[in-house]
Amino acid sequence: MNVRSLQKPLKEQYRRDSSASRITLTAKGTETATPMTCSVDIGRAVYQAEAHKGVGGTGTAACSGDLLLGALAACAQITCQLVATAMGVPTQHIEVAVSGDLDLQGTLGLSKDVPVGFETIDVRFDIDAPQAAPEQLRALQEKTEQYCVVLQTLLRPPKINTEWTGS
Repeated sequence: MNVRSLQKPLKEQYRRDSSASRITLTAKGTETATPMTCSVDIGRAVYQAEAHKGVGGTGTAACSGDLLLGALAACAQITCQLVATAMGVPTQHIEVAVSGDLDLQGTLGLSKDVPVGFETIDVRFDIDAPQAAPEQLRALQEKTEQYCVVLQTLLRPPKINTEWTGS
């Protein structure tokens, strides 16, 4: 696949009309029969999610933390593959593993000293590229981390606005 030729008309369009490059992604969570589960609609697919087993879920569906880590793994994986292809870095295999540590005492409100949310997130890139030069691999790492949307969002969190409606 020639990523550069695939993206060339898009880049040209965005240079001509910068407003064309602006997109809005959406997701909607909807309640289900139990307060421990919900459905998540991203417009192209619907996923089932539930509370983590550590807070009362059954452990049979992804929890929101799984979905967050999965989004980071997917974005890092695809970004690395695209960057490697565009740069001509000869890879045989790319795999990204993401893990996150959190203390559920914060989520359950057992301790005000324990934060709610992930304390650390680790992203491990496993790159099999025996023909790649060290400088190619350094550039691959730099560009992948620079252009991974989810990684950059987590490193530099956006302003989040909340709105509550209803009666």
